Amino acid sequence: MKKEAQRSTPKIVTDLLQLVRTGAENFPDKEIYIYQENKQEKRLTYRQNYEHVIWFGTALCELGLAGKHIAVVGDTHPSYMTTFLSVIASNGTIVPLDKDLHDDALIDFMNIAEVSAVIYTENFNRRLIRHADRLPTVRYYVPIMDWSEDCNGEEIVPFNELLSLGRRLREEGNTAFTDIQPDLDHLAAILFTSGTTGTSKGVMLTHRNFVAATNGSDQSMTQFNQDNVFVDCLPMNHSYEITCGQLAIQNLGATMVINDSIKNVLRNFAKYKPNALMLVPLYVETMYKKIWSEIDKKGLRKQVRAMMKLSDALLKVGIDLRPKFFSRITGALGGNLKHIVVGGAPMRSEIIKDFRSFGIYILEGYGITECSPLVAVNRLGAERAHSVGPAVECCRVRIDKQPDEETGEIVVKGENVMIGYYKNPEATAEVFTEDGWFRTGDIGYMDKDQYIYITGRKKNVIILSNGKNVFPEEIEEHLSARSDVIAESVVLGRPNASGETVITVVVYPNPDFSKEKSAEEVLEAVKAAVTEVNKSLPVYKQVRDVEIRDTEFEKTTTRKIKRFLVK
Repeated sequence: MKKEAQRSTPKIVTDLLQLVRTGAENFPDKEIYIYQENKQEKRLTYRQNYEHVIWFGTALCELGLAGKHIAVVGDTHPSYMTTFLSVIASNGTIVPLDKDLHDDALIDFMNIAEVSAVIYTENFNRRLIRHADRLPTVRYYVPIMDWSEDCNGEEIVPFNELLSLGRRLREEGNTAFTDIQPDLDHLAAILFTSGTTGTSKGVMLTHRNFVAATNGSDQSMTQFNQDNVFVDCLPMNHSYEITCGQLAIQNLGATMVINDSIKNVLRNFAKYKPNALMLVPLYVETMYKKIWSEIDKKGLRKQVRAMMKLSDALLKVGIDLRPKFFSRITGALGGNLKHIVVGGAPMRSEIIKDFRSFGIYILEGYGITECSPLVAVNRLGAERAHSVGPAVECCRVRIDKQPDEETGEIVVKGENVMIGYYKNPEATAEVFTEDGWFRTGDIGYMDKDQYIYITGRKKNVIILSNGKNVFPEEIEEHLSARSDVIAESVVLGRPNASGETVITVVVYPNPDFSKEKSAEEVLEAVKAAVTEVNKSLPVYKQVRDVEIRDTEFEKTTTRKIKRFLVK
């Protein structure tokens, strides 16, 4: 008889340094990360992970950076998380930035947050240092990958040099970092929401927020343990990735394979054979399309659908033949995949149903950055269709609605809820009720068992399939600069034939421009204007479809467009 691997219940996290230390004690030689660097596969154990956090934290103390605001930007890399943990454990504030932002936006956010140092991965080498004159508060630039061209100034200190410094100081008996008493209520992170520096808000999360959300994640996902292998596909500045994809998984003792490129996702699934994943819908939809594309190429759609129907019927009477029936399908994903937790955007129910037929359970959850971000998630074996599950243990949820209404705004209270927006007390006051509950801006209801169902979005924000948030006002502001062609515009997200959200702009052309032109000429001119605007936007914010209307948008008495009437 095959001996079952020993399993342990995740320990309750008390602070983030304790989380890392416990991992080193329980799983010293187990791999926490498998990743690519300089086209070579590298591995990092739980013991090495703890050592790096201690060494880097000690170096921060030596440079006078303990307790300071420190930015980090770039691709997913173990040293990114080392930075995150060390900064927070020093009672400092980490500022994770979106790597898809243009340099001007990165500079603006770093100046708003008054960061004293910035740590960055290889694709930012030479990009940030050239703007040093625009970053007056930044004392140190820390490239994670060593490049001699970058390392010729006193303000440039490679990450590995800081690790070596911290190691030497520790060997000499320096305990400055480990002597720091964790303040769970200090400002641990500023996470900027999407948008321009004028519309974006800096979500302030405390050390306690991260601890609560990490524990809530592990307490909800009891099917995961140290036997799990995850392939990590999400950006590290994403709050879902930080809490659920990093901190909670570390506390389990599981292994994370860092995906090196979006084009290599399926290849890495086949190579590393993950048995669990944390994803946004875009990745699941891509996998789904690939599966059915291969089935259609072989002309087997009817046969596969018939097998799914039979398999589902047998499963209801306790007979599970899915491993036999669908091994070729699941084999393309590595052959071991059993569970996918999906958050960041709604997931199509037919995809969840089909994956279950293949033997892969998708558990849909709900979160928002202001809640660190986890609010609710379906539990394995107790999933409910169209629901995001009940609230996690670290918070409470209620629906604020009128007595005659079935739905209302989802509001949250608990140790995972932010302390406010950075330097923005007015915006902070707007999102909290008089009795201290956070207004999510999402509309929904709860059933008698407290399962949450989201029926709409109160906010204008467009949530893409990859979990990115796009503020339509930002794009509209850019389009308004094309007033010679565009008089008015409304940006919104429309589902395409595949169910993916596509950024679409509805335009009322400038009548002076269009009065002597054909409809085709007007459309081409508007598309050309949109193309120019797209050049100044990150790829995920770019407008993909253009629609023309013949009349002005209906407006309020204060001349604001009634956006809700634009369908």
